[in-house]
Amino acid sequence: MFDLRQLEQAHAIVGAAMPPTPAYAWPLLSERLGATAIVKHENHTPIGAFKVRGGLVYVDRLKRERSDTAGLISATRGNHGQSLAFAASRYGVAVTIYVPHGNSAEKNRAMRAFGADLVEHGEDFQAAREEAERHARRDGLEFVPSFHPDLVMGVATYALELLRKFGDIDVLYVPIGQGSGICGCILARDLLGLATEIVGVQSTEAPSYALSFAAGMVVSTNSSNTLADGMATRVPDPDALAIIRKGASRIVQVSDDEVAAAIRAYWTDTHNLSEGAGAAALAAAMQEKPKLRGKRVGLILSGGNIDLELFHRWVGSDIAVPQSVAV
Repeated sequence: MFDLRQLEQAHAIVGAAMPPTPAYAWPLLSERLGATAIVKHENHTPIGAFKVRGGLVYVDRLKRERSDTAGLISATRGNHGQSLAFAASRYGVAVTIYVPHGNSAEKNRAMRAFGADLVEHGEDFQAAREEAERHARRDGLEFVPSFHPDLVMGVATYALELLRKFGDIDVLYVPIGQGSGICGCILARDLLGLATEIVGVQSTEAPSYALSFAAGMVVSTNSSNTLADGMATRVPDPDALAIIRKGASRIVQVSDDEVAAAIRAYWTDTHNLSEGAGAAALAAAMQEKPKLRGKRVGLILSGGNIDLELFHRWVGSDIAVPQSVAV
């Protein structure tokens, strides 16, 4: 899909808009896992999620090679749309984003704030995507899918940063939505010639990639009812699946309760806020704790964009709040 020189050029494009995100070995998380836990903090980007990298690389090529494009259009549950809106605003490109009804109110506000024309349609991501594609054909706009070589190359820059700093990671857990993040990790690892094991993570309520990985072919699901909206995918991308099947060792499924526990662990152990998909890697590592003892474990905290109301309802209800604090 790309070589190391192209990946480094993509990193330079991303670097013009944001610094490298931190990666830390957190001692309390390490105690929790019985392993050295190294977190890549993609919650520290200008949009609070890793996908900003892909949007910057995609729109940079658009401006260089297709500058007469009337505008961009896409569908999202939030972070992909924020990425395109952020990049389009930097490059002076119009962008329309479709989201399903009931989408994250705070992510919707952020996309509008970055300059996107936001349209609500359908009951889930797939319905919003199909309508966005019809709109693109009708108005001559460029439809940006959630999985595309430029998006993968862009998000692979976080893996380049992580694996150049911590080349001795034994196993790396990566959440899967449409697949750009894990594919970027696989390709960056291979270009660097490393032996790091890469494990994908999906929700038990949206297991389309896990089912497809096991079957060796695309398997769609009828619903994607996870609260971790960044993993709410019903239809896998066949190109992403091919890369994942070749380069990942397995896909772990985690429940919403496990994800909520991981969000709480991130907050108590590192004081970082994670969205559902962002905590999925830690949830999978906690599930597989017995096989990780003594290893160096990489965790992709892919984003921190969780609505306050959802945090209180899903995560915060199990947190004990002291009546008084001694000083």
